[in-house]
Amino acid sequence: MSGMENRVVRLSKPLYEALPYLYIAAGLGAAVASYFLARHPWSDILLVLAAFCVLGGLVVLLKRRDYRAKRGEYRGNPLDENSLR
Repeated sequence: MSGMENRVVRLSKPLYEALPYLYIAAGLGAAVASYFLARHPWSDILLVLAAFCVLGGLVVLLKRRDYRAKRGEYRGNPLDENSLR
């Protein structure tokens, strides 16, 4: 069990940077699908999913922007590619 505690899963940088945009695109896709399935019971579920995806993507984008703008105010060493090795 102790070997599992230290295991860290990391995403590649391009995928990590693209995630908020993928969330927003998925949300917009769900909103379009909800529009075309207007009389289907899945329409409401897709609309709620769309709202959560777009909102989540925007939150992640704004949090990253805020962190990067105020990086000097945070304590500790900034994370960069060299510190992860």
